[in-house]
Amino acid sequence: MPQKFVVILAGGKGERFWPQSRRRSPKHLLPIVGDQPMLVQTLARVRPLVPAGNIFIITAADQAQAVRKQCPSLPQANIVAEPTGRDTAPAVALAAALVAQHDPHGLFAILPADHVIHDTRAYQADLRAAFAAAGSAAVMVTIGIKPHEAATGFGYIQRGARWKNAGARTFYSVRRFVEKPSLKVAQRYLAAGDYLWNAGMFVWSVPVVLQALERDAPALHAGFDQVRRGLAAGRPLAPLLRKIYPALPKISVDYALLEKAGNVVVLPAAFDWDDVGSWPAIARHHKKDAAGNVLRGRAIVEEGRNNIVVADDGHLLAVVGADDLIVVHTPDATLVCPRGRAQDIKQLLKRIGAERDAHKWL
Repeated sequence: MPQKFVVILAGGKGERFWPQSRRRSPKHLLPIVGDQPMLVQTLARVRPLVPAGNIFIITAADQAQAVRKQCPSLPQANIVAEPTGRDTAPAVALAAALVAQHDPHGLFAILPADHVIHDTRAYQADLRAAFAAAGSAAVMVTIGIKPHEAATGFGYIQRGARWKNAGARTFYSVRRFVEKPSLKVAQRYLAAGDYLWNAGMFVWSVPVVLQALERDAPALHAGFDQVRRGLAAGRPLAPLLRKIYPALPKISVDYALLEKAGNVVVLPAAFDWDDVGSWPAIARHHKKDAAGNVLRGRAIVEEGRNNIVVADDGHLLAVVGADDLIVVHTPDATLVCPRGRAQDIKQLLKRIGAERDAHKWL
């Protein structure tokens, strides 16, 4: 029987959570929701599924030290730093090379490091079912989230007819993947009932991924074929990655593989899920006061409603007579932003990046 592996992608920037989230300590390394960093929570959810030696984390070079510090239970060699970010398709190809070194027929899950999931039992049951499906046929399994609103910030998956049952769960064929839609289109998807949010969770086997890479992403396949052969010959991984990464295309696994494949199936998730993409999202997971304010740290709101106020390092942060603000204080930066403008924080960071000594704040 093929072994099972989990590969956690932990290389994002988390820019919309500035000023807490920085390049060296982004969203997944912070306790944005809960008492533990998001990566630590993700690792805890998957530990009952596979042994520690079968868990890999792919991260960015400037985050690797912090990831190793947060994940001491994993073999250090299982925490792999990409020389530069190239989006999710190269990360999946790297994951296939890492798993193939241990089991050329291995099954592996690709999971984001920074999502909020409370129902751990249902999550683990769905992953077990996804492993069973991927082990029963040459398919690419994705887990879709049942939408509860007409969200425009997620990609969508349109499910087709029932494929089969595996692990006591029903899987469906995939008709198509759709990029982030307009509000009108998202409302139509919600009403149709056969669309799911694309959460970026996948389960498949090494042979299935390698066949898809060879067919639909030959540049990636050729680059990581060098990595696989180098690892088989006992060469160290880091120099192999430094050699191939500059020439790799920057492309998501959805564009590179999934949208072109005819063997994709989807499992509608039975667990709760939130990608917590920006500061307003934390209000869904933290207790509010009587006026709807979310307060973290030493924070006070006087005569104000629906504010998110976050104070670091014991600093007292007070808001008076204001509504619908995001106020975040860290030792070297403070953000004040209307809740409805939270998506503009990424644009703000471009301006900060042009400042002298910008590295201090990014």
